[in-house]
Amino acid sequence: MKRVRFVPHLMIAVAMLLFLHVAHAATPGDWKIVYDKTGKTLHLTRPSGNVDLQLFASYKWNGQLITTKDYAGGTLAVKSVTDAFGKGKLLQVTYRDEKLPTLVQSFYQYPGKDYLLTDFTLTASSGSIASNYMAPVNIVDMTPALGKGDNRALFVPFDNDKWIRFQSHPLDFNTLTSYETTAVFDGSTRKGLVVGSVEHDFWKSAVIMNKADNGNGYALTCYGGAADSTTRDLLPHGAREGHLIKSPKVMLGVFSDWRTGMDAYGVANATIAPRRPWKKAKPMGWNSWGVLEFKINYEKALEVSDFFKENLQPAHFVNGDGELVIGLDSGWDKFTEEQLKEFVRHCKANGQMAGIYWTPFTDWGKHPDRTIKEAPDYKFKDVYLYANGQPQDLDGAYAIDPTHPAIEQRMQKVSALFHRCGFQYVKVDFMAHGAINADKWYNPQVKSGIAAYNYGMQLLDKYFGDMYINLSIAPIFPAQYAQSRRIACDAWNKIKDTEYTLNAVSYGWWITNIYQFNDADHVVLQKATEGENRARVTSAAITGLFITGDDFSKEGSEEGKAKAKQFLTNAEVNAAAMGRSYRPVEGTGEHSEDQFVLTDTHGNTYYAVFNYTENERSLPLNLERLGLDPARHYRVRDLWSHTDVDATQTISIPAKDVRFLQISSK
Repeated sequence: MKRVRFVPHLMIAVAMLLFLHVAHAATPGDWKIVYDKTGKTLHLTRPSGNVDLQLFASYKWNGQLITTKDYAGGTLAVKSVTDAFGKGKLLQVTYRDEKLPTLVQSFYQYPGKDYLLTDFTLTASSGSIASNYMAPVNIVDMTPALGKGDNRALFVPFDNDKWIRFQSHPLDFNTLTSYETTAVFDGSTRKGLVVGSVEHDFWKSAVIMNKADNGNGYALTCYGGAADSTTRDLLPHGAREGHLIKSPKVMLGVFSDWRTGMDAYGVANATIAPRRPWKKAKPMGWNSWGVLEFKINYEKALEVSDFFKENLQPAHFVNGDGELVIGLDSGWDKFTEEQLKEFVRHCKANGQMAGIYWTPFTDWGKHPDRTIKEAPDYKFKDVYLYANGQPQDLDGAYAIDPTHPAIEQRMQKVSALFHRCGFQYVKVDFMAHGAINADKWYNPQVKSGIAAYNYGMQLLDKYFGDMYINLSIAPIFPAQYAQSRRIACDAWNKIKDTEYTLNAVSYGWWITNIYQFNDADHVVLQKATEGENRARVTSAAITGLFITGDDFSKEGSEEGKAKAKQFLTNAEVNAAAMGRSYRPVEGTGEHSEDQFVLTDTHGNTYYAVFNYTENERSLPLNLERLGLDPARHYRVRDLWSHTDVDATQTISIPAKDVRFLQISSK
């Protein structure tokens, strides 16, 4: 491979791109980008981490796949850039061909970052151009970034519907598609490559990894334009159109610890689209769907509020503001408006915030000719998202076009009701319905499902923006419209529910960087063993939002009430529920990780180890793997039993139970 180097930072125009260098001086943290004339790819190297990758960009145009290798050559420019990420260098490579759109490939580098950002634009020679597939990152072989070891690739789902799971796959597959992002890492050394889209205004993005034809290595492509059953789509992704069109911006980094890389990926997304602010303490409380479901009524709601006031709030089950959320889920429409107002007043008098529920992008009745109550000039058939002329049915409801004016009218009317009654917290559900692709949208400027979703979420912000917004079934991205999102699908009381929730925490804990809080869903205690109760409560404590779900009304289960008094009032456990998701210790579990860790601002390390099996298990306390110094002496305290643990001994975890430890320096 022939390489020629020029002095960096000059404005150089050459027929064939020869050398690109994006740092002031060569240091182990610098990225170098060199043109490989043989493979017609960009060669990305970085001494720190022994990074050595070959990359090119690609797109679809007029039914053909075009890559930067199809261009004769390029010119480069290097300049300074200052943006939300700080001060850095922007390197741009411009590819021209009289038969193809002009392609400008951009690389953004910032001092101290273990990653680059990259995107590209296409400009038509005249008129406009359209593409529904733009891939800024095509890596010829991703495996050199890892070396030989327990190499794995992370599957990240697009949303949290239908009990979908994250998964850590051994690198023995033929093909794997992960949505928006992935980490490819060595489970032993933790070194990893992290790739993912950091913009979510138009594109649904994905990362596809394919084994090479010769069986050696894996190609990786991160592209905008994903549309399949996992994104809940029946139709192809819409095309970006215009004289100039842009790909999603993608983060590409190599990290000594893939977990650090995924956290950096989350922070990068929040740098572009900041998290929705929340100035109060982390919400804790109750949601009616856990056990009561459609049996909720006005009297029961008041009784639940009183149960918390009398039994749990005085015994440490409150947030940092001394407040709880008491939330009505589906079924609240049986209340009169006066009952809703009285419920809110009752909660407020009990030191609680009243919550409520809505599904803005669905028609559950599926009666096309039914008039929309909040927009009587329209029928439901006017607002459906059609695919090939047919309404799209997802989860038993027809999907609704977020851009239709009837939907804004619905939001106006529903938000006005919630505000008249005094609700401060709203759980919005089945949001992915508003993100699916369609034959067309009411607003002709909207050309993709995610663009329509953003349109609808901006309306939600307009009308519900002064409330705490908690997403339930929803895409992971875009994230800036809500303070929290349920990290997985429905979960109840058994150890399988704990394991399912923690599957998402295992490989999606980093989502805590794009929302204020991850939501572990309602914690139900009745009809489960005490070990399962401890495990389920701990799973909520280490996920983020802490919402319970038993029937605490007068007719509710006495078992559920007794267990609430027993398991929701442990002051040490509740103090360890700090609102941030704990990290997995490993990343190689078949289904879910069983060990999670978090170090607080005072230097205390919290360690939760779960046993999802029917048999007792034991393991040593591996301080080094937890990021601690094995030569130091620590005090280890079991938060459930309030007893000290010998750090040199093995830890036993009973069947279907958990050990939750605080480790602090002596």
